[in-house]
Amino acid sequence: MQLDVAERTPPPELAPYIARYSGYSLRPLGSEPIRRREIPTGLVTVILTFEGKLTITDPGGSATFSSFVAGIDEHSVLTEYGELHGMQLDLPPLGAYRLFGLPMRELANTTIELDALDERPWSALITQLADAPGWEERFALLDETLLGWADEGPAPDPAVAWALRRLQHTGGLAPVGALAAEIGWSRRHFGARFHEQVGMGPKATASVLRFRHAVRLLGTEATISDVAAASGYADHSHLTREFRRLAGCTPSEYRLAGA
Repeated sequence: MQLDVAERTPPPELAPYIARYSGYSLRPLGSEPIRRREIPTGLVTVILTFEGKLTITDPGGSATFSSFVAGIDEHSVLTEYGELHGMQLDLPPLGAYRLFGLPMRELANTTIELDALDERPWSALITQLADAPGWEERFALLDETLLGWADEGPAPDPAVAWALRRLQHTGGLAPVGALAAEIGWSRRHFGARFHEQVGMGPKATASVLRFRHAVRLLGTEATISDVAAASGYADHSHLTREFRRLAGCTPSEYRLAGA
């Protein structure tokens, strides 16, 4: 695979809305398409395609997309593509809530073409980005456009933002009931508000965050049992079950693949 990537950290004023973004040009070395397994990240992904298409296979089936948003999810997906040129934006859930201005539960565990998502001029933006002379000009155009759109969106509930930070800080180990109690909400009300703005309920979000912590530890020399213990799983078997559910493979298979 021939790969040309340009990355830039979003400016401070966009930091609450954009975790990272990049531009890329991908080309298979032969006639076979590139196939990848994408595991849950806890982020909302936006793909702005200048050239090419991607086929995404998830538990619901396969579909082909050009420019799309993939919501926060609890399962891995398979992607397949040939030559591809475009940009990728990774958004924290509450940043996506602010940017898109709609309940994040509508995006969770699904992929939607951007033109079908809202009334914003995504196609015009993508054309401008494709026609720009270089990556720096494209990033500058994204900065200006996305900051304006985010300023128009709803502000996340401070209590939901606090609870999500606690879950992230603890790697998903903060007890959901304790979070609701500290906020002063019933567990049911807390779950509903969290689900609306994050895309998944607090328990499912905690599960993905524990999984992500385990994925990071698998990049070290720690044993699988040590990874399980450090990530809040009961034992090696518990971690394996969660990996099969979320990544479609075992921890050992994931480590051997060097994913």
